[in-house]
Amino acid sequence: MTDAEQEIISGLKSNFTESATFQAHVDYLYKKGGVYICHNGNLLFHANVPLEEDGSFKKISFDGTTYSGKNYFDYVDKRARRAYYERRQEDLDFMYFLWCGLLSPIAGREFKTFERAFIEDKATWKEPADSYYTLIDDEIICDKIFSEFGLDSKCGHIVNGHVPVRVRKGETPIKAGGKALVIDGGFSTPYHEKTGISGYTLVSNSRGLRLLRHQKIADVKLALAENKDIESTTETIEILSRRMTIGDTDHGQGIRQEIIGLNKLLQAYQDGTIQPKS
Repeated sequence: MTDAEQEIISGLKSNFTESATFQAHVDYLYKKGGVYICHNGNLLFHANVPLEEDGSFKKISFDGTTYSGKNYFDYVDKRARRAYYERRQEDLDFMYFLWCGLLSPIAGREFKTFERAFIEDKATWKEPADSYYTLIDDEIICDKIFSEFGLDSKCGHIVNGHVPVRVRKGETPIKAGGKALVIDGGFSTPYHEKTGISGYTLVSNSRGLRLLRHQKIADVKLALAENKDIESTTETIEILSRRMTIGDTDHGQGIRQEIIGLNKLLQAYQDGTIQPKS
């Protein structure tokens, strides 16, 4: 690079590494987030589970070890955390792969950002994507993914985003009879012309699941001046036969285990296995 180019790159790097606000956001992301999460029977992740055309899990090798399905997600999560906390160069490079790699569960498609910006021929803009994006509408495939992550396909849902839902072309965010939900309607303004809407919000509560489809996002200044807001329509995905209680949740299961442990401790004191300290 020329001296001028290096100065620009150094400035950009400084904006990232020396911003206290940005670092606080990333720190929160690593403390609370993950490459995937199993929550109350549901499987949540950003983009895709890498699949072959026949629906089998893709086998992906790193450093002489082959990964697929859940253990690939676990490996990716480990590398991403190591990149943040240890700053090894090979792990930092791995983060770039996660952002835009076809085999990455965070991306799952080839990005054509350069071509879209500099080449007029739209034939070069096509972004090859993982088979997941076409197979996720198959209930059998969803059941296989649930099983891989140790979840019950009869009561759980797969929730992911990353690929905007083209509502204007008749696409729906509800896949495989409701087993999978793609909740990226393109909230960012540049996607609105492509999708025809302003994104989705999934609402989960004790009564079930609802999907909010945002029709139009008001300009911030206009919203304040004219008291306008995001216009949304609601679609009910699932209504539970009875309201979910805390005991039905993952948190409730944890509380139940604590109660069992406390009862065992009490029993140990009562039968003399543990002697109280004087």
